[in-house]
Amino acid sequence: MSDTLLKAVSRYLEAYANPAGLAQTPIQGLTTIRSMAPTSLVHAISCPLVCLVLQGNKRVSFGSRTVTFGAGDSMLITADIPTASQITRASSTEPYMSLVLELDLPLIAELTMEMKAIPSDDAVPVKVERTDAEVEDAALRLMRLLERPASVPILRAQLLRELHYWLLTGRHGDAIRSLGWKQGNRQRIARAIAVLRSDFASALPVDRLAAEAGMSPSSFHQHFRAATSLSPLQFQKQLRLIEARRLMVAEGRTASSAAYEVGYESVSQFTREYGRMFGLPPMKEAAAAKSAAVAA
Repeated sequence: MSDTLLKAVSRYLEAYANPAGLAQTPIQGLTTIRSMAPTSLVHAISCPLVCLVLQGNKRVSFGSRTVTFGAGDSMLITADIPTASQITRASSTEPYMSLVLELDLPLIAELTMEMKAIPSDDAVPVKVERTDAEVEDAALRLMRLLERPASVPILRAQLLRELHYWLLTGRHGDAIRSLGWKQGNRQRIARAIAVLRSDFASALPVDRLAAEAGMSPSSFHQHFRAATSLSPLQFQKQLRLIEARRLMVAEGRTASSAAYEVGYESVSQFTREYGRMFGLPPMKEAAAAKSAAVAA
């Protein structure tokens, strides 16, 4: 990974980073991130994206699997999956820095057709590869564009298109092409995931989700686990727990209020499952998260 891109991202973060170390850019879906120290686990629902790590190290867990990556690596997420991430190497002298791009699925489909590329149905939801030189170069030109704000509305579309093109032709190409194949298993599972995300607090029979994906229940189970590393029930449970945590941390809800809001009928069951996922009982973990946010 060249120092040129690192310095460009560092300059942008110096000018625009918020107290949490994030700097959203005027280019939709493009975010820069900095951390001056290792972090605790952060639970989130990740959309399809690519993360270029420029300095430091990070670890991401999904389902029962964990990947670790660092400077010069690109992590690709190809499904809307619950993840637990943690920056593992960062300091005030060498902060963790990365550039994150949410993938434009219609653009990927368009480019795949224009390239006459054979669609892939690569099922791995998270992959790590070394960053391709062409991807790095396109990312650098995007960062330089941000230094000339008047040019952003005119040039961003073509530069984003070029960056997606190099991603499609690079080490992550097979997995990214699967996102542009409308009839592929990944896109069919994505339709079921959209239902889960919008209606996670309700009882969702597997038959309904399988019908949404256009699959038999047994085939749906197989392809859902391949795409997310979770069963549909585990996926829904994690969605509920992550939203409950947000309600307690951001809105000050009690554990029982949050539990009922996300669809639990038993507070004791909620407490047990919350503790297994986050490591502490709900209110203690929420208080710790609030303290960490204040410190940040």
